[in-house]
Amino acid sequence: MEAVVAILGLLFVLFVVAGVFAAVKAVQAAKRGVDRTVTQARRTVEDTGLRARQLALPGVVRELAQLRLTLRTSMRATQDVLRSGSPEDGSLGEAAGLFQRLSAHGHELDDDLKRLEREPDRATITACLPDLRARTERITHSAESLRWAVRDRARKFADDDLASLSDQIDVESGALRHWTRAEDAATADLPREPVRGRRSTAGQPQGPGGGPAAGGSARAGAAGSDDWGPAPEDPPALTTRDPRTQPSYPWQKAPRTEGTTS
Repeated sequence: MEAVVAILGLLFVLFVVAGVFAAVKAVQAAKRGVDRTVTQARRTVEDTGLRARQLALPGVVRELAQLRLTLRTSMRATQDVLRSGSPEDGSLGEAAGLFQRLSAHGHELDDDLKRLEREPDRATITACLPDLRARTERITHSAESLRWAVRDRARKFADDDLASLSDQIDVESGALRHWTRAEDAATADLPREPVRGRRSTAGQPQGPGGGPAAGGSARAGAAGSDDWGPAPEDPPALTTRDPRTQPSYPWQKAPRTEGTTS
């Protein structure tokens, strides 16, 4: 009895621990989802504000907003391409590490641009703009180079896989049409018919006058010049119709018979 109670108590403890573990995992997943949603919403709000300042505000503030928007768009596109790549590809792992280092420079530049947006001295902003523009171009160029390299690599793998798949499909299609090879082999084994032409009289039996035999002459005369064509049929014999078997029509007179007198 004590063993049964101990086993039930152990099962209860295991169920409680499993429930607590599942609840913690669910809370963590919900927290990650909320953080992801909040981050995406904040990013959308910032991008919308940058586009509004780019269109509405004149001067250096507009250029700062344009630089920030260009930087954020390029970095986000490269990050999405790296995340969508194959995790088994080791080269993409190295590219992801390089992108992390590039992202550090991108975040630093974005912070500098954000601070300059609150700078009241327009002359200071104007003096800093050439350096900020050059840094933005270098970072975006590196991000674009990495992004297009990953895309070209993925497209190359897709083309190679498609070529291999096409070859396999061609082989399978030929295997499914196995009867065509058998028919071709049977056609090749059939003996060819000799070319039919006008027969010579060299091998025919000779008659008394040195020519072909009489039977051959008669057949040649009956067949004409085309001795390989079908033999003409004999003309049908002419027969007279019996008047008693001819059909009669209502408008015809009855045929006369020999027993009737005029």
